[in-house]
This record gives sequence, C-alpha cells and structure tokens, in this order.
Amino acid sequence: MHLPDYPFTGHRLAVRPGLRLHVLDEGPRDAEPVVMVHGNPSWSYYWRHLVLGLRDRYRCIVPDHMGMGLSDKPGDADYRYTLQSRVEDLDAVLDGLGVDGPVTLAVHDWGGMIGFGWALRDPARVRRLVILNTAAFPMPAAKRMPWQIALGRDWKVGELAIRGFNAFAAGASRLGVERRMPAAVRRAYVAPYDSWAHRISTVRFMQDIPLGPGDAAWPLLEAAGRVLPSYADRPAFIGWGLKDFVFDRHFLDVFRAALPQAEVQAWDDAGHYVLEDKHELLVPRIRAFLDAHPVAAPG
Repeated sequence: MHLPDYPFTGHRLAVRPGLRLHVLDEGPRDAEPVVMVHGNPSWSYYWRHLVLGLRDRYRCIVPDHMGMGLSDKPGDADYRYTLQSRVEDLDAVLDGLGVDGPVTLAVHDWGGMIGFGWALRDPARVRRLVILNTAAFPMPAAKRMPWQIALGRDWKVGELAIRGFNAFAAGASRLGVERRMPAAVRRAYVAPYDSWAHRISTVRFMQDIPLGPGDAAWPLLEAAGRVLPSYADRPAFIGWGLKDFVFDRHFLDVFRAALPQAEVQAWDDAGHYVLEDKHELLVPRIRAFLDAHPVAAPG
C-alpha cells in the first residue's frame, strides 16, 4: 500500500478480546501528548502532515478507529459500532500507551464527538484543544442534514452504495477538498476500504449519527454539548474550511460562542478536509499555538 507522506510505523494495540487498533505513537515519549482523533471516512492518514510537523517536540498519538484505516475490521457479531464503543476504545488506547496525564485533544469530523465524549470522563485532563471542522454538540437548529449523509444514514440504497462501491470514502476524497488531491493521496484515503466487509465501519458510523433522543449516541452528544462552554478557560485553536457542506459555518458559530477566547483561522477556499487544503498554513499555525501555550509534562 503506497501512502505518500506517511513514513510511520504504527503499533497494534489490543483494546478488546481478539480486536486490535492501529495507532501511531510518534515523538518523544516524555513529551506533551497530542491526541488526534479522526472521523468518517478518513483515518490516521488525515493527520499525517500535523504529525510530521509536531513529532520532534510533541508526542503524537493517532488511533485508527475500529473498522477503519489499518485497524481490525470486525463484523457486527464481534463489535458494536457505536459512539460509546469508540469512546471506550480511545480510553483503552491511552491506557495501553500509559498516557494518564494531561493531553491536547485534536479532533476532526465525528472525531469531535468521540474526543469530547471521552473527555467527559475527566475534563481536567484536556489542557488544550485543536478543533478542525467537527462537532461536539447536537445539530444546530439552523442546519439541515445534507442529503448525502441522510442517504447513508437512513436508506438501504445508501448502505448498498457505500459498501458495494465505496461511494462515501471515494466521494469524500473528491468533494471534501477545494484543492484537488493528487491521485496517490486519494488512493491512500480509500485503500483501507477495499471490500464489502472492510467498508462496514464507514456506513455504521453514518447510521450512528445522533439526531434526537431516540438515537443511541444522543445522550453522549448532548452531554458533550452541555459541558463544551466549560473548556473556555483553556487554550483552543479552531481551524475551519468554510466550504464544508456538512460542518459548515453553523457549527463554527457554535464553537465560537462556546469558546470565545479561541484562536480562529477560517478559510473561504478550504473544504471539509481542511488539513489537505491548507496544511502548509495550518500546521505551522497549530505548532505556534501549542508552543505558545505549554502544559505540564505528563506524570
């Protein structure tokens, strides 16, 4: 598998009996940990430029969620593809790596739900935030569910398209950017999802999107949204692609209101995969933000 700009050797950690996650753990082990949480349908490959830009000074921890990237891809009989499971997995990863102190939480897409869901267990551990085109609260009232997401979430034909033709991962690699991805990068994004069986997580992720109290993930999402303003007392950086048709300006406005002191950089010519469109500008900005707001070393 050719993975441009991904010169990493990952680890495989057992997080459940018989199931392992692929995790990048780059940088000095005694450095400040930056935990990067991806969404759907991406994987740790999304964070590669930031890892390369930080790993000389920061410990970069980047898991591939179960069923995604280079992690195991179990069927429904062996794993419950729910937000709660994702939160438990992230906790198991950090425990397995011996990370029990303060962290910087970096999130993208539905990684925001996972990361902030995990943080509910001990919010004080989150000392800094890096927020990129994501959510950690219920859908803003002014926002309507895009039909592309509703198709995969609620319609059997959507599941057939995603699992049969890799429509979601392939589509996101084209529609999620304003600057066209090189073909080799696009292939790297979709490579882990090379069969019907290996695409299970991309569709289960969509089916777990919580829109109301009747959805399984709703309590976690609602709780995360309720406590979001409590993070306003710690450093936060928000990087946003305004051409994102899902996590658009409505979501950015909620984060701005909850975290009024956050440093914000938004681009009119960047899309959902903002780290693809703007990594030459975004990575140095995040690095400068982290350098300007040091936290105590773990332990």
